[in-house]
Amino acid sequence: MLGSRLSYLRKSKGKTQEDISKVLGVTRPAYTAYETGKRNPDYDTLEKIADYYDVSIDYLLGRTDDKDFSKNDDKEFEAFANDPSLQKWYKELPESKEEDLRRLRKMWEILKENENL
Repeated sequence: MLGSRLSYLRKSKGKTQEDISKVLGVTRPAYTAYETGKRNPDYDTLEKIADYYDVSIDYLLGRTDDKDFSKNDDKEFEAFANDPSLQKWYKELPESKEEDLRRLRKMWEILKENENL
């Protein structure tokens, strides 16, 4: 999935493999290997690619088809963090006992598992 996404994104910008390899600071053969699936980029290079194309790493890896996944996540978190009814609860989390946090995580997992019921 990574290779095909890299190829698609590069072509959609009208760039050559040489152009992208220079942006990333890798050789053209190394970049070609990313597109053909013969080699995987390290995490730093993956971040550079995502930043260059303004997409999420999850999109590059095929975990989502939403190119703006990370941006939507940020907006949702900001809305949550700025909700006055949740701010008190959110501020108290770091002071909570580890046992309470484990129970809260377990409750959240149960809710997520059952959200489609």
